[in-house]
Amino acid sequence: MTSTMAQRLSGKTIVITGASSGIGRSTALEFARTSPQNLKIVITARRIDALQDVAATIKSEVGEGVQVLPVKLDVSNADEVRGFVEGLPEGWRDVDVLINNAGMVKGVAQAPEIAEDDLNTMLATNVTGLINMTQAIMKIYKARPDGGRGDIINIGSIAGREPYPGGSIYCATKAAVRSFTDALRKENVSNRIRVMCVDPGQVETEFSVVRFYGDKEKADAVYKGVDPLTPEDIAEVIVFAAGRRENVVMADSLIFPSHQASPAHMHRKS
Repeated sequence: MTSTMAQRLSGKTIVITGASSGIGRSTALEFARTSPQNLKIVITARRIDALQDVAATIKSEVGEGVQVLPVKLDVSNADEVRGFVEGLPEGWRDVDVLINNAGMVKGVAQAPEIAEDDLNTMLATNVTGLINMTQAIMKIYKARPDGGRGDIINIGSIAGREPYPGGSIYCATKAAVRSFTDALRKENVSNRIRVMCVDPGQVETEFSVVRFYGDKEKADAVYKGVDPLTPEDIAEVIVFAAGRRENVVMADSLIFPSHQASPAHMHRKS
């Protein structure tokens, strides 16, 4: 028997940025498992080989009912984003759901020691890239009858709500995502374009490895003595939000693991 959520998602085309690993990868798999009969998923990231692995995993799990299109895309590159929609094959351009997941953090430096490259990379990926992707897909949504229809789900962070020392730039980028999301929702209240934000707390992904420039020992220390969320936990929330009845908007979701109450309030087992 097909679930109600599977029926609602059936026939849709979904775009996921940052889908080569972590939350993006898990979200692609969760969509495919939830609606395995008639779905198109465009997965994007800078690492095409990792995207091809995701596509192969989905095909092996659910078969031919889900079509997956891996597309190499660096959202921080405005030219690549600008040509993204036109570069999609016929039959893949009528996007229904955009998951703005691509994002990163670099370093723990405090002003005035923040590296300019780190600053620019975080802003270009987390803020400018997300906004450019949204604008590209919004043109598709706005062309539909009655003012428009479609879903935008932005992946924010608890860091966008509560800034912490050593994360000033990353926190600022996620606060910008939150403000952009809220404004966009208000701008589209008269149509059927749903704008939503999912803010994870501590999730164990490649996030900390990137933050510490590949130092796995430092990254592992972040999760010592705790039971963090998994990418699958966040993927389930994202797919649930996309699978609601069209009149239901999960505008704002904050997800913590049980040991966390804020960026600074975390219980660690001794």
